[in-house]
Amino acid sequence: MGTEIERKFLVRKGTWRPESKGYLCRQGYLSTVKKRVVRVRLTGDMGFLTVKGITEGFSRLEFEYEIPVRDAHQMLDILCEHPLIEKNRYREEHKGIIWEIDVFLGINKGLVLAEVEIKSPTQQLALPSWTGEEVSEDPRYFNSNLVKNPFTRWLKNSGDSHFT
Repeated sequence: MGTEIERKFLVRKGTWRPESKGYLCRQGYLSTVKKRVVRVRLTGDMGFLTVKGITEGFSRLEFEYEIPVRDAHQMLDILCEHPLIEKNRYREEHKGIIWEIDVFLGINKGLVLAEVEIKSPTQQLALPSWTGEEVSEDPRYFNSNLVKNPFTRWLKNSGDSHFT
């Protein structure tokens, strides 16, 4: 059994610049049922199938398996809910911890999130200066929910772009 313990933060607009070369992620969902999410992800020449359980606090069950790239393409194009999530992902180290910064594209353009996997829910973190509001427990920021309620719709409805 695998457990993911993750915290998620907005990235403050204009405060972060990539220090590493990013890579494109295309991902879609075969299931977005609250109790179980099934994701297909394509990153370069690798495909993955991931099953995630319900989030409780910062934790959830997570099982990830590498799959053939051709299968990932077919699942994304034919079986997954649309729109797909597309983002450039950057991995950067801050005070011994690896952060993943996602710069969303397409229907979620304008959203920039930083995620960090931790060893326990009580682990203390030294936050980079570019982190903004913590959104770990806000389901709007779950990628599976961004398929149904894309970020650009939030901006249209609120007229505000303070999220990034």
